[in-house]
Amino acid sequence: MLKAVLKPVYVVYERYLWSQIKNGPIPSHVAIIPDGNRRWARENNSSVSNAYMLAYKKLREVLIWLLELGVKNVTVFTLSTENCERRSQVELNAILSYIKRGIEDLLTEDFVPKYKVRVRAIGKLEKLPNDLRSLVSEIVEKSSIYSERRLTLAICYGGRQEILDAVQKLLRDYKSGLISVGELNEELFKKYFYDSELEDIDLVIRTSGEMRISNFLLWHMAYSELFFCEAYWPEFRKIDLWRAIRSYQRRKRNFGA
Repeated sequence: MLKAVLKPVYVVYERYLWSQIKNGPIPSHVAIIPDGNRRWARENNSSVSNAYMLAYKKLREVLIWLLELGVKNVTVFTLSTENCERRSQVELNAILSYIKRGIEDLLTEDFVPKYKVRVRAIGKLEKLPNDLRSLVSEIVEKSSIYSERRLTLAICYGGRQEILDAVQKLLRDYKSGLISVGELNEELFKKYFYDSELEDIDLVIRTSGEMRISNFLLWHMAYSELFFCEAYWPEFRKIDLWRAIRSYQRRKRNFGA
């Protein structure tokens, strides 16, 4: 009964949000931390494997919502270095299987050519199983002809680790005489990251109500707007995305000025 009463209100609110969003600035780069899958499973008497299956389907759905909104770059935190090291092997295998399935879908369906998406992957990719690592290489190569939009998958990724790895590579070049101390600036340092072309993030969306960034793209988040959504990732709706975009549009971005 309550749902029936609230439905017209929901529809009106949805239309209002859309009228506001379509006339406002759309973030160029959106990053997603799709959190809350295990808690969703516990609260819905479901298996963790089923939660990850729903999470995989939700990601495909949200990617299309973002691209159709006009977002040019999307980065997804699919698996952290901490997850790689601390999750049980059973759970880790489930996560990896859906990452693999997602990449296979990108390869076999028309998603990449339809939206002209260049796919990239960042993180300690050497830690991935050989078959998954080969798939990642394949989708990166096949999508490299596109430049209009980018989808970056952070797999076995950690922000601190990326910065440490960048420093190690920079020091090697310094010792080899390829760079000097006087040359070092932000633009040069970025060239040592996993993906030197990855742009700074405009908007970060994290689900499940947690208010932290969990070691994700620390450098690229320096001036990001953050939006924390109460919904668990499998329950994330289009109206939740629109609320995040509208929240972004209402903020004044000074970039430290």
